Amino acid sequence: MLFSSALIGLREGLEAALVVSILVAFLVKTERRHALRWVWPGVGAAVLLSVAVGAVLTYTTAQLSFEHQELLGGSLSIVAVVFVTAMIFWMRKASKSIAAELRGKMDDALDVGPAAVLLLSFLAVGREGLETAVFFYSAVQTAQSDTVQPLIGFAIGIAAAVVLAWLLYKGAVRFNLGKFFTITGVLLVFVAAGVLGYGLHDLQEAAFLPGIGTLAFDASATLPETSWYGALLKGVFNYSQQTTVLQAVAWVAYVAIVLPLFLKPSKKTAPAPAVAAAPKE
Repeated sequence: MLFSSALIGLREGLEAALVVSILVAFLVKTERRHALRWVWPGVGAAVLLSVAVGAVLTYTTAQLSFEHQELLGGSLSIVAVVFVTAMIFWMRKASKSIAAELRGKMDDALDVGPAAVLLLSFLAVGREGLETAVFFYSAVQTAQSDTVQPLIGFAIGIAAAVVLAWLLYKGAVRFNLGKFFTITGVLLVFVAAGVLGYGLHDLQEAAFLPGIGTLAFDASATLPETSWYGALLKGVFNYSQQTTVLQAVAWVAYVAIVLPLFLKPSKKTAPAPAVAAAPKE
């Protein structure tokens, strides 16, 4: 659980930190530093909102009945899987053009005024923050209400992302962001598959879906979750020693569909045909 939480924190944190560094670099290089005073409040408000949403989701659900807790937890786990899937495909597509798009939006916001700059900063970071809040709640549910390991994992991942983004901004390190997002995307496909399986299991325990007693396998004796290797598999892939048929089918189907689509080479746009110049008279 620590590894998967740290991975999500690193991925989400780096996306948010890169967005901020792009906006800041654009304002600094175009000698419009005065607008930074509107960027930081927007970023801060987005972070506070994300923390608040995560806290509300994590700590208020304790008042619900067991069935309602499982129903909410399972539903939000599936929402988290949707977010993860959309995130890895969006970043794969947008990694080459995100800087130009953000600069264009900031240029337009500067023409409108300070409120637009603040709103742009808030929305740019808030999307990542809200996704992280949902992931955190899902991680806590998977860890069986143990908030310590997911919290430590997210903190490590986000801290590493902030440091890495700062070093990139300063030019101290250089690496291929496309390859980074591809590698982390592959790992997140397996993490998301585990979250999907756990979410479906929650819905089965809430009696919202059938099949809670129909097991695909029971590895309690050979691969218990209490062993170090079982705990490692559970932390990374959300392994369950008693996996229902629905969980197993969903895990295999998700990986079999999403992973090849993610690794499929993107189509290169064919260059426009050259137009012959008109002959001179």
